Amino acid sequence: MPHKIPESVLVVIHTSDLEVLLIERADKAGFWQSVTGSLDSLDEPLISTAARELFEETGIVADGQTIVLRDWHMTNVYEIYPVWRHRYAPGVTQNTEHVFSVCVPRAVAITLSAREHVQHAWLPYLEAADRCFSSSNAEAILQLPQQLGQG
Repeated sequence: MPHKIPESVLVVIHTSDLEVLLIERADKAGFWQSVTGSLDSLDEPLISTAARELFEETGIVADGQTIVLRDWHMTNVYEIYPVWRHRYAPGVTQNTEHVFSVCVPRAVAITLSAREHVQHAWLPYLEAADRCFSSSNAEAILQLPQQLGQG
């Protein structure tokens, strides 16, 4: 299996009234997060990565009409958790994460990738931020009101 590229997307899924969808990792019980995923190739456009990961992890299709991905043009650089470093090339310890969001209807069907996630929950954004294990994910959720012009 090839090494993961240390560049990824974070997609915060939310409703218009700031409920946030979190998904629990299958490989780490109690680790809740938004959609995340690495580029498949160095030349994969970030928006394509975000749309692919959104669909793979939740079954939600960003059609560009009713469900539109929004690029925040914001990046986070963080240390890769030691438990997951084996997925990357030797010596790689940091990841660059690009933040996106997508507003969906609360009734949107969620189909989790059973290989990656075991359950999902809709939470008010402050509760969602508190439940995230990743500080960059929590910070992005806390920024939702400002990003959407509601704060």
